[in-house]
Amino acid sequence: MDRLDAMKVFIMTLDEGGLAAAGRKLGRSPAAVSRAIAFLEERVGTELLHRTTRSIKPSEAGERYALTCRRVLSELEDADVAAAGETAVPRGTLSITAPVVSGETVLRPILDAFLEAFPTVSARLTLIDRHVQMVEEGVDAALRIGELEDSSMIAIRVGEVRRVVVAAPRYLKQHPRIERPGDLAQHQVITMAYFANSWTFPPRPGSSVARTVQFTPRLVTNSTRSAVASAVSGLGVTRLFSYQVAEQVQQGELEIALANCEDPPTPVHVVSPPGRQSLPKVRAFLDFAVPRLRSAFAQLIKNLVRPC
Repeated sequence: MDRLDAMKVFIMTLDEGGLAAAGRKLGRSPAAVSRAIAFLEERVGTELLHRTTRSIKPSEAGERYALTCRRVLSELEDADVAAAGETAVPRGTLSITAPVVSGETVLRPILDAFLEAFPTVSARLTLIDRHVQMVEEGVDAALRIGELEDSSMIAIRVGEVRRVVVAAPRYLKQHPRIERPGDLAQHQVITMAYFANSWTFPPRPGSSVARTVQFTPRLVTNSTRSAVASAVSGLGVTRLFSYQVAEQVQQGELEIALANCEDPPTPVHVVSPPGRQSLPKVRAFLDFAVPRLRSAFAQLIKNLVRPC
């Protein structure tokens, strides 16, 4: 059996979530898919998938092997394209990653439009709130919010976001005024799990010491959407990126507090590993997506100002 073909079957099985679904996508029987995976497992000498009657799940070895397979298959596809030269039509699978909320609300509609415009390109969009290892995981481009740590990546700035403190208007009317960061200690706080017990604000004018507010949160969550919904319901005050609450602020469901105590704006970039931009599918995506991303993030900043 061809090992590269078996790798493609293995990756398709993971992406589709089952043997039968992978078989339908590939035009093969579930038995043929199972044989391909068994071939790989025999070759590497370990189980790659945990199978049950209802689902499959990669083993720890399977997760590591999948990263290698994706990289190998991506590099082979890129080699074919590179051999065709500069005149090659954009084609193949574009692998993109982004944080969950910005990926869903900002990037995904742009990616949909790109795929409509380039029918010979397909895409794999991974939405996850961590920085993936782009080279190791075979990722072509990523939307990154925050200062860039890896200087080897090619980065294009597409906007900026703010970190804002917000609460529902009715909550603000029923509780003490929030005029300075220290006032938050008197309030019910909805916080993300990675900022569970404190928030840090810029120094006071004339000082170099950042202001840290300690609190006992009323609600801790790992879901941005949950934090937004609880704030809209009037449970308390939360602190999120501006794009995560722009719609609710525009509609009057949330109001911004402590606008004069915000951190400097946080940059947003599209990044790609060195050499990837020369590939037609990546170059075409960047040419298409960058101006649209800039427009989208600029509009989100405007949406933080409620109409009179």
